[in-house]
Amino acid sequence: MAATLINAGNPTIFIRAADLGLTGTEMPAVVNADADLLARAETIRAAGAVVMGLAETCAEATANRPHTPKLMLLAEPAGYLASDGRPVAAADIQLTARIFSMGQLHHAMTGTGAVALAAAAAIPGTLPHALMQPHQDGELVFGHPSGTLSITAGVSQTDGSWRVDQVSMSRTARILMEGWVRIPRG
Repeated sequence: MAATLINAGNPTIFIRAADLGLTGTEMPAVVNADADLLARAETIRAAGAVVMGLAETCAEATANRPHTPKLMLLAEPAGYLASDGRPVAAADIQLTARIFSMGQLHHAMTGTGAVALAAAAAIPGTLPHALMQPHQDGELVFGHPSGTLSITAGVSQTDGSWRVDQVSMSRTARILMEGWVRIPRG
């Protein structure tokens, strides 16, 4: 199984969705209902934690470090319906991505996962770079369960080591709360 491990945003492990028998367009409810699939994903995540030096053993990674590294599943662009029923067309994205967070497939994409994906996709030789469809202006547009996200990253190489110089993304704004607040006088 090929994997890319990176520490940008959050430590993240990238694998092909097909390595878990998936297409990369699955929705969280389907994945999270499959206990065997979740266990296999955790085994990969825990092994990655050891390789990255974040835990001494897989057991330690599972017990004491469930939050990182994240595990992200990648696939080439494919059309699917987002969680709100909107179609995501394969022609509109360069990758499909799904990320696990705290043992479950995330309902959308974590911001730190997007940062890690953009950084890895900008580095030749990584799995994200190999799977993505090229885009002319350096922007990466990928599909996730809730729709799409656009992100860019700038990287540089010095003495054989890669450095992430910048990552830019924009998230949609939404109303989180409406209401009244009483503030007592003086």
